[in-house]
Amino acid sequence: MPDSTPVIHLESVTKVFYTDEVETHALANIHLDIAPGEYVSIAGPSGCGKSTLLSILGLLDSPTQGQYLLQGQPVESLSLSQRCRIRNREIGFIFQNFNLIGDLSVWENVELPLTYRGMPAAERKQRVQQALEKVGMLHRAKHLPSQLSGGQQQRVAVARALVGHPAILLADEPTGNLDSANGEAVMELLRNLHKDGATICMVTHDARFARHADRTVHLFDGQVVEEEKAAGQVP
Repeated sequence: MPDSTPVIHLESVTKVFYTDEVETHALANIHLDIAPGEYVSIAGPSGCGKSTLLSILGLLDSPTQGQYLLQGQPVESLSLSQRCRIRNREIGFIFQNFNLIGDLSVWENVELPLTYRGMPAAERKQRVQQALEKVGMLHRAKHLPSQLSGGQQQRVAVARALVGHPAILLADEPTGNLDSANGEAVMELLRNLHKDGATICMVTHDARFARHADRTVHLFDGQVVEEEKAAGQVP
């Protein structure tokens, strides 16, 4: 039987920021499950808590209250080094501004997360080649990021996120710095990765792209106000 444990399980997650004796409630009582192989979009207006939620999912921040299980394991009590290790192995990040290292080649950018793991060179080479082939960028392996278009840089960023075979891909406004044609191409790439079995959680404010997901979770003022299945999905 396939494992029915959610990749991500949030229960009553709240996030409060304290500055100068002012409390800002960024998230309030969030419940969220993401199943293996599911494609979920987190949608809502600017300032609604989308990026805060993604930071918690990516172990870049911690909830003020509530429980977060990743692959069935609680993450609240993890040390900083344990969080870094899990981010490297279980989570693939795709950022709006690509976050590629300018003086490293395409190949070296994609290889870097595997180097941090201490992976043998032969396995690194195989993984990087497969990841770049999957996003159609192997022919640019020796180029620097500055020699690529925005759409090409985002493809490289997707390859870097994929190369470690993570449990989930977290995409933060992956089309935000791209024109409409390149944005649609990156969304097509994500759709194909999902068809191949990838679990994806994408933050977006663009309703056109949110509709590509299996399910859209709408946030407003830090709360889930609606969930909707894509057309053709079983309720």
